[in-house]
Amino acid sequence: MINDSDRRRVLALDHYEVLRRPVDPDLRAIVQLAAQICGTPMATINLITSDAQHQIAAYGFDAAVCAREDSMCAAVMEERGPIVVPDASLDPRFRDNPFVTGVIGRVRFYASHQLSTPGGVVIGTLCVFDEMVRHLDDAQVEALGVLARRIVDVLELALRSRELALSNERLSAFASRLSHDLKSPLATVTLALGILREELEQDLDPDTGLHLLDRALNGSHRMASLIDEVLAYARLGGRLEIAEVDLAAVVREVREDLDEVLAGARVSVGDLPRVRGAEVHLRSVLQNLLDNAAKYAHPARTLEVEVRARRLDRWWRIEVADNGRGVAPADRARIFEPRVRLDDDDRGSGIGLDTVRRVVTAHSGRVGAADSPLGGVTVWFELPA
Repeated sequence: MINDSDRRRVLALDHYEVLRRPVDPDLRAIVQLAAQICGTPMATINLITSDAQHQIAAYGFDAAVCAREDSMCAAVMEERGPIVVPDASLDPRFRDNPFVTGVIGRVRFYASHQLSTPGGVVIGTLCVFDEMVRHLDDAQVEALGVLARRIVDVLELALRSRELALSNERLSAFASRLSHDLKSPLATVTLALGILREELEQDLDPDTGLHLLDRALNGSHRMASLIDEVLAYARLGGRLEIAEVDLAAVVREVREDLDEVLAGARVSVGDLPRVRGAEVHLRSVLQNLLDNAAKYAHPARTLEVEVRARRLDRWWRIEVADNGRGVAPADRARIFEPRVRLDDDDRGSGIGLDTVRRVVTAHSGRVGAADSPLGGVTVWFELPA
């Protein structure tokens, strides 16, 4: 079973996409520089997953992948500061390792430094080694640490560059679709008010007047909902104000706000925990999920919604299950992408579930969808306990 430390490491590596992309030439240059400064014939960047060591850039030999249990770096990865071992065959941490005994290699000198993300997650090491016994002076040890930090800087820069490009692409698509979405209810309001004015000039029938006012009000409500979602979406760019949040109280407030939307539905809420988070954003998550359940209710049955929580190791999983139309397994990841609507209708803006994903990710959590015991879909999210 993957422990919490490994889980955070795998999430960080997945975020950087470093194991799925071609090696950055800057990383190769840093590895070569590390070997030259330390006077060793070999150096590498080792990234550690739950079951393997990945040498993503190497100098003096061909990079490869090995089992985690064979990795020298994995054995000392969580030790703070630089690790310098003149003769690994005499060190109890390494003397039986296959890289030392001759099964894989005959390493004698070994030195490494952690690669730690800005969030404090150790993803691997910068490592230099030799088949001869040797030593490093203080300046060389310090330089190894500096180069390790520069490796993380390279990964961060690549990540920010991809995020900026994706943000620009999403913004263009977002603006285009939002413009269309806002024009539709605005056209309804304009048309209804125009007809109402004409009818008033011709001695309006009361029933006709109420119908036209209802159309105008419904259109304005749809516009207000879209604007609220856009504001919630935009606010996520700011800093989260973290405090203790009572999810049970949040759900009560959300149900009050969605009283009309959930009218006639059978809503069941189990015991919900207190978590650390930004209340306004977590409220947005729960409101989006309950609102979505109502929007996509099955036309042939009364809407049922269950809100439940369960503890998973160091995480709370919150589940919102319904008996609605459901989501096909192939579409369950796609629904959390921005501006995605599975049906070509006006029930949703396509940013609600992306807002959910962004909030949960900002809280270091995960989000997903699965089958519902009620027959529709279960949307779940996890937060640190």
